[in-house]
Amino acid sequence: MNNKLVYKDTRAQRDSFSELLGQLANNSATVVHDEIELAIRGIREKMTAGGSGVITVVIGAGISFAAFMCLCAALIVWLTSFMALIMASLVTASALALVGAIIAFIGYRKLKKLMHNT
Repeated sequence: MNNKLVYKDTRAQRDSFSELLGQLANNSATVVHDEIELAIRGIREKMTAGGSGVITVVIGAGISFAAFMCLCAALIVWLTSFMALIMASLVTASALALVGAIIAFIGYRKLKKLMHNT
Protein backbone atom coordinates (compact mmCIF):
# COMPACT_ATOMS: atom_id res chain seq x y z
CA MET A 1 0.00 0.00 0.00
CA ASN A 2 1.08 3.35 -0.91
CA ASN A 3 0.79 5.71 1.98
CA LYS A 4 1.33 9.10 0.50
CA LEU A 5 1.29 12.01 2.73
CA VAL A 6 -0.69 14.75 1.07
CA TYR A 7 0.83 18.10 1.85
CA LYS A 8 -1.65 20.89 1.64
CA ASP A 9 -0.36 24.38 1.19
CA THR A 10 -2.31 26.39 3.76
CA ARG A 11 -0.85 29.64 2.47
CA ALA A 12 -2.37 29.02 -0.98
CA GLN A 13 -5.72 28.20 0.61
CA ARG A 14 -5.62 31.40 2.68
CA ASP A 15 -4.70 33.45 -0.38
CA SER A 16 -7.51 31.98 -2.46
CA PHE A 17 -9.95 32.46 0.43
CA SER A 18 -8.83 36.07 0.74
CA GLU A 19 -9.30 36.55 -2.99
CA LEU A 20 -12.79 35.08 -2.77
CA LEU A 21 -13.69 37.39 0.10
CA GLY A 22 -12.31 40.35 -1.85
CA GLN A 23 -14.34 39.41 -4.92
CA LEU A 24 -17.44 38.99 -2.76
CA ALA A 25 -16.94 42.43 -1.26
CA ASN A 26 -16.39 44.00 -4.69
CA ASN A 27 -19.41 42.25 -6.18
CA SER A 28 -21.58 43.23 -3.22
CA ALA A 29 -20.50 46.86 -3.54
CA THR A 30 -21.22 46.78 -7.27
CA VAL A 31 -24.70 45.33 -6.70
CA VAL A 32 -25.51 47.97 -4.07
CA HIS A 33 -24.20 50.75 -6.32
CA ASP A 34 -26.26 49.47 -9.26
CA GLU A 35 -29.40 49.25 -7.12
CA ILE A 36 -28.93 52.82 -5.93
CA GLU A 37 -28.45 54.02 -9.50
CA LEU A 38 -31.59 52.13 -10.56
CA ALA A 39 -33.61 53.70 -7.75
CA ILE A 40 -32.33 57.19 -8.63
CA ARG A 41 -33.19 56.64 -12.30
CA GLY A 42 -36.71 55.53 -11.34
CA ILE A 43 -37.21 58.59 -9.16
CA ARG A 44 -36.02 60.87 -11.97
CA GLU A 45 -38.45 59.26 -14.42
CA LYS A 46 -41.35 59.66 -11.98
CA MET A 47 -40.43 63.30 -11.34
CA THR A 48 -40.32 63.99 -15.07
CA ALA A 49 -43.73 62.40 -15.57
CA GLY A 50 -45.09 64.18 -12.49
CA GLY A 51 -43.72 67.51 -13.65
CA SER A 52 -45.56 67.28 -16.95
CA GLY A 53 -48.73 66.35 -15.05
CA VAL A 54 -48.39 69.40 -12.81
CA ILE A 55 -47.88 71.64 -15.84
CA THR A 56 -51.01 70.17 -17.45
CA VAL A 57 -53.07 70.78 -14.30
CA VAL A 58 -51.84 74.38 -14.04
CA ILE A 59 -52.68 75.08 -17.69
CA GLY A 60 -56.13 73.52 -17.26
CA ALA A 61 -56.76 75.55 -14.12
CA GLY A 62 -55.71 78.75 -15.90
CA ILE A 63 -58.06 78.08 -18.80
CA SER A 64 -60.88 77.23 -16.39
CA PHE A 65 -60.27 80.46 -14.48
CA ALA A 66 -60.44 82.45 -17.73
CA ALA A 67 -63.74 80.72 -18.57
CA PHE A 68 -65.08 81.55 -15.10
CA MET A 69 -64.16 85.20 -15.56
CA CYS A 70 -65.98 85.23 -18.93
CA LEU A 71 -69.07 83.81 -17.24
CA CYS A 72 -68.87 86.53 -14.59
CA ALA A 73 -68.65 89.18 -17.31
CA ALA A 74 -71.65 87.63 -19.06
CA LEU A 75 -73.61 87.70 -15.81
CA ILE A 76 -72.77 91.37 -15.34
CA VAL A 77 -73.82 92.19 -18.90
CA TRP A 78 -77.09 90.30 -18.41
CA LEU A 79 -77.78 92.08 -15.10
CA THR A 80 -77.31 95.48 -16.77
CA SER A 81 -80.67 94.96 -18.45
CA PHE A 82 -82.23 95.14 -14.96
CA MET A 83 -79.95 97.64 -13.17
CA ALA A 84 -77.03 100.02 -13.62
CA LEU A 85 -73.63 98.63 -14.58
CA ILE A 86 -72.06 99.45 -11.23
CA MET A 87 -74.89 97.71 -9.37
CA ALA A 88 -74.63 94.64 -11.62
CA SER A 89 -70.91 94.45 -10.89
CA LEU A 90 -71.45 94.84 -7.15
CA VAL A 91 -74.18 92.20 -7.07
CA THR A 92 -72.01 89.73 -8.97
CA ALA A 93 -68.97 90.42 -6.79
CA SER A 94 -71.01 90.15 -3.60
CA ALA A 95 -72.53 86.83 -4.66
CA LEU A 96 -69.12 85.44 -5.56
CA ALA A 97 -67.63 86.69 -2.27
CA LEU A 98 -70.43 85.02 -0.32
CA VAL A 99 -70.00 81.70 -2.16
CA GLY A 100 -66.22 81.89 -1.68
CA ALA A 101 -66.57 82.63 2.03
CA ILE A 102 -68.96 79.70 2.51
CA ILE A 103 -66.61 77.32 0.70
CA ALA A 104 -63.61 78.59 2.70
CA PHE A 105 -65.54 78.18 5.98
CA ILE A 106 -66.50 74.60 5.07
CA GLY A 107 -62.87 73.83 4.26
CA TYR A 108 -61.71 75.42 7.51
CA ARG A 109 -64.13 73.30 9.54
CA LYS A 110 -62.99 70.13 7.77
CA LEU A 111 -59.34 70.96 8.49
CA LYS A 112 -60.09 71.82 12.10
CA LYS A 113 -61.96 68.53 12.52
CA LEU A 114 -59.08 66.65 10.92
CA MET A 115 -56.52 68.32 13.19
CA HIS A 116 -58.50 67.41 16.33
CA ASN A 117 -58.84 63.78 15.25
CA THR A 118 -55.08 63.27 14.88
